[in-house]
Amino acid sequence: MRRRSVLLAVPAGLLTAAGCGSEKAGSEKSSKTSPSPEAGSPSAEPTGKMVSGPVPAITGGTKFGQKPEVAKGAGQPSSSLAVKTVIKGDGAKVVKGDYLQVDYLGQIWNTAKVFDNSYDRGKPAVFQIGVGQVIPGWDQGLVDKKVGSRVELAIPPALGYGKQGQPQAGIKGTDTMVFVVDIVNAFNGKSSAKGRVVAQANADLPKVGTETDGKAPTIEVPKKAAPKKLVSAYVIEGDGPKVKATDTVLVQYKGVLWEGGKEFDSTYKKGQLAQFSLQQVVQGWAEGLTGKKAGSRVLIVIPPDLGYGKKAQQGIPANSTLVFSVDILAVL
Repeated sequence: MRRRSVLLAVPAGLLTAAGCGSEKAGSEKSSKTSPSPEAGSPSAEPTGKMVSGPVPAITGGTKFGQKPEVAKGAGQPSSSLAVKTVIKGDGAKVVKGDYLQVDYLGQIWNTAKVFDNSYDRGKPAVFQIGVGQVIPGWDQGLVDKKVGSRVELAIPPALGYGKQGQPQAGIKGTDTMVFVVDIVNAFNGKSSAKGRVVAQANADLPKVGTETDGKAPTIEVPKKAAPKKLVSAYVIEGDGPKVKATDTVLVQYKGVLWEGGKEFDSTYKKGQLAQFSLQQVVQGWAEGLTGKKAGSRVLIVIPPDLGYGKKAQQGIPANSTLVFSVDILAVL
């Protein structure tokens, strides 16, 4: 099990809102969803003056994506939130509500003791920014920065963990925390798969649109008998890491019925991404996405025995074969 991040406002295991899309989108039952706040639920705006320094010097690993080495803070830190863009990226500007994919290192100002970093885990963190899922200093300091940027923050206790600190991480209630954050990517309701378009040559299967403009892709279901076995095929093949059966994924999706092609659920209509643990979804979703690469668009055709079977759902009659287009934006 990978080490949990300490930067979150809630424990990392509670970050994922497994039902933030809809139960219909493959989740088995609401009792399995995480007890975290709903993604996108309102939270108090972080408050505090923001200044440009001081921040400690980065003495090693100075390039974007490299694990940084950061000096001990010199003198007293600011009582305000200090934010410095060390490397300015040229990607999209981060806005409140985006899902950020970042690498980061965190340490204590006056000791330079590192308490957490994602570089050693070999996997960036993914979280929603500006909605209270991470500490207030992050919610305030990373909004408006551009993808591809390296940002250094010195966060006073009031915008970190407060007077109680985070004892299990060795962070006292009087400690100013220093973070170096590489903003790898940002995702929102307009995000799409990115990769190589794959030919869809089987006339017996639905055809999924390959547009990547953030709009819902078309799904054309053939007027033929539905397959009896699970179908999982690339429409667009990304180049990210392969999804494991134990992973949680950040996705865009659209679902239609094989019979008649009627849409029953879509993140595109909600304008909000969904994240699901593959251990909390119907078997067809779990099997259909396992082994597929992040960045991909996948066609999944789920027969009733791997979906909801004889149990009807809202908009889904009993014994329905389900057709999904799923864009795997990130593996959490």
